[in-house]
Amino acid sequence: MPETKERKPVLETRKLGISFGGLKAVQDFNIQIYPGELIGLIGPNGAGKTTVFNMLTGVYVPTEGTVMLNGVPLNGKKAHQFVAAGVARTFQNIRLFRQMSVIENVKAAFTKDIGYNFLDATLRTPKFWRIEQELTDKAMDLLEICHLADKAELPAASLPYGQQRKLEIARALATDMKVLLLDEPAAGMNPTETAELLECINTIRDRFGIAILLIEHDMSLVMNVCERIQVIDYGQTIASGLPAEIASNPRVIAAYLGE
Repeated sequence: MPETKERKPVLETRKLGISFGGLKAVQDFNIQIYPGELIGLIGPNGAGKTTVFNMLTGVYVPTEGTVMLNGVPLNGKKAHQFVAAGVARTFQNIRLFRQMSVIENVKAAFTKDIGYNFLDATLRTPKFWRIEQELTDKAMDLLEICHLADKAELPAASLPYGQQRKLEIARALATDMKVLLLDEPAAGMNPTETAELLECINTIRDRFGIAILLIEHDMSLVMNVCERIQVIDYGQTIASGLPAEIASNPRVIAAYLGE
């Protein structure tokens, strides 16, 4: 029989933790996320979810433990180096270039694909126009996935809230990431916008085969879309497993009821 390659996580943490002064905000956080997986990270308000995201994206430097991407430690690297390595994220609060057009927001993230120099840009050489057209085509492809292609020339600020959320995801995709971290992407959305967003997320996972880690306060939403779920409370993992296992776990129920 032919040998089967061992499946390896694209993103992994080992005993990850951070303290602020004498307060341990997160401790002993361990997770493995494999290519093509959609994993949920849930917990009540103040559980430490966003703090975990900040450590996974270089915003915070862990005081203990390790973050690894494809087996390579990322501890100590800055946020832009996490992005260059292949980790992209969205935020709870939308952070778009509001006065720029929708397509310009996406093209701004193609930093690794800009193959012309200052002179090319100044003189508008054939090389400049060729690469610019390539970037425009790639940006339009991502906007198409997020159902925003017909809004490409509009100012980002003019989009409804739900479409601005999807534009953030399209911009994150432009970084050519290996892992996409979504921080409460459905927050503030109505049911129709939420359904459209989840369709977009599933399309992205299926087409690009990337790993997705989704933070959500809404447990029912995560239960419907995630393959595995990890639950934290007071900075510690209290449960991990399949959605059905999490839904019936007494510790999870107690945490959400504040008991």
